[in-house]
Amino acid sequence: MSQTKDRSIADLRIDYSQASLSEADSAADPIMQFGKWFDEAIQAEVPEANAMSLATVGSNGRPSSRIVLIKQFDERGFTWFTNFESRKGHELLEHPYGALLFHWIALERQVRIEGRVERVSESESDAYFHSRPLRSRLSAIASAQSQPIGSRDVLEAEYAKAEQEFGDHPPRPNHWGGYRLFPDTVEFWQGRRSRLHDRILYTLNAEGSWQRQRLQP
Repeated sequence: MSQTKDRSIADLRIDYSQASLSEADSAADPIMQFGKWFDEAIQAEVPEANAMSLATVGSNGRPSSRIVLIKQFDERGFTWFTNFESRKGHELLEHPYGALLFHWIALERQVRIEGRVERVSESESDAYFHSRPLRSRLSAIASAQSQPIGSRDVLEAEYAKAEQEFGDHPPRPNHWGGYRLFPDTVEFWQGRRSRLHDRILYTLNAEGSWQRQRLQP
């Protein structure tokens, strides 16, 4: 069995006790509930509260996940930006569904979100791209995300090339932009003592309203 110093990994555990979540305490709409929890994560200064795991599925049926940063959420869904030619971009083209996971450890909370994914409009992608720091815009041009490269020096050379060509006004490349996940299920998880956690699941029904129910931990 793997060991961490003198402790077994199997013995690593904490007993969650910070808060609770009931049907009565949760909002009728999951976006409103997410906004409440997101604000509380920001106020609690949770490190990178906007970081979420994005899971996609490839043509071979194998899932993959990575951390990305949410840039917007509203009644339409949850938005992030990336390279369309990356692995996740190709997988979303083949299977336009994804799963998001927020894990706010300091608050003993998780939020799981699943649904259909579409690209945002070009105007939305343009607006966000031009709001980014200059170095981030140049990096989006220089990097063919997820593709092999010979060395770090080659990558730095591509960055320098983009910097020389575009200066302070790099355009948004066609291969870069936003995605929006339109949720049909959202689950809020609050850690509780003795592993009797609170789980509230929202499911979108055919009429466009949300059904809310408690799940066993």
